[in-house]
Amino acid sequence: MNILSKIKNSLFNDPDRDRLLIIVLAIFVLMSVLNFEKFVSLRNIQSMLYSFPELGIFALGIMVALITGGIDLSIVGIANLSSVTAALIMTKFSGVGSEAGVVALAVIVALAVATLCGLFNGFIIGTIKIHPILATLGTFQLYGGIAVIITKGYAVFGFADSFIFAGNGKVFDIPFPFIVYVVVVALLAVILKQTAFGKRIYLVGSNSTASRYSGISNEKVLLKTYMLVGLLGGIAGLIMIARTNSAKADYGASYTLQAILVCLLGGVDWTGGFGRISSVVISVIGLQFLSSGFNLLRFNNFARDFTWGAFLIFIIVFNYYMHQIDEEREKRRLSLQRRQAVQT
Repeated sequence: MNILSKIKNSLFNDPDRDRLLIIVLAIFVLMSVLNFEKFVSLRNIQSMLYSFPELGIFALGIMVALITGGIDLSIVGIANLSSVTAALIMTKFSGVGSEAGVVALAVIVALAVATLCGLFNGFIIGTIKIHPILATLGTFQLYGGIAVIITKGYAVFGFADSFIFAGNGKVFDIPFPFIVYVVVVALLAVILKQTAFGKRIYLVGSNSTASRYSGISNEKVLLKTYMLVGLLGGIAGLIMIARTNSAKADYGASYTLQAILVCLLGGVDWTGGFGRISSVVISVIGLQFLSSGFNLLRFNNFARDFTWGAFLIFIIVFNYYMHQIDEEREKRRLSLQRRQAVQT
C-alpha cells in the first residue's frame, strides 16, 4: 500500500498538470473520432514521433531558462549556428577519413559551439547583468548573422547517411528522434531533480536574494544554466538538419514562440522558480495532436495558429477559474474545521 500511495502521490500531485493531461486525452479522442483510420494509424503516429522532438527539446531549453526567472530568445539562433557548423564540417571533410569519424567530429564541434553560445548568453546575463530578453534578443541576431556570413545565406546540404539516420531512422519501428527526445527528457529530469545544480536553478528563480545569502553564486548558476540551454538548442538543431538533410541560417524561425507557448501551456512560471518537465512534455504532445489532426482534416496553417492561440487562452482561463474553485473549497473546509473545533 505504501508503494501504491507513493506512486499515486507522485503522479497526481499537480492539479494543473492533471487537468492538462485530461484535456490532451480529450483532444486525442476528438481527433480520433473525426478521422479515426488516419489519425490512429501507425503511419501517422510515427509521423508525429518524428515531428515534435525538436520542438520538444527547444521547449525544454526555454523551460530551464524560465525557471531561473529569465528567458532565451536566441535558442533557435544557437541551433542554426551550431547545425550550420556541423553541416560545413560534414560537407568539407566528406571522403576524408571514415564517415563515422567525420560525423562524430561534426556533432562534437556543433555541441561545443552551442554550449559556448550558451556560455556567452550566461555571461552577459549573469555577470554583466543585462536583462535576459534584451541579451538573448541581441545574441539571436548575432548568432544568425554569423551563420549567414559563413554560409553566405545559402543552404548547406548533402550529409552522410549515418547522420541523416538521426532525423529519419527507426529503431524497432520507433523513430530515432523520439528516442533522442526521451533520453534528453530523462537526463534533464535527473539534472533538475537529483542534483545540487538543478535545485539551485529553482532557488535562483524563486528567490535570487535568498540564494545569494545562502552562499550560492547566482552568476555561476546562470552561466551553467544558459550553457545547458545552449546545449539543448544544439541537440535540437542537429535533429532538425538531420530530418531535412540541409542546414541554413534561418531554419526554424517559428520555433521560439512555439516553444514559449508550450512552456506556458505546461504551467511553467514565467517569473521563475517553478516548472515541471512532465507538464511541458504533455503540452507539446497536445499541440502535436492538434497539428496532426488539423493537417489530416486539411485545415490551413492560419487555422492551426489560431487554434493554438485559442488553446493557450483556454488553458489559462480554465486554470484560473479552477484555482478560484479550489480556493473556495479550501476556505469552506477550513471554516468547517473551525466550527467543529468550537463545537467540541
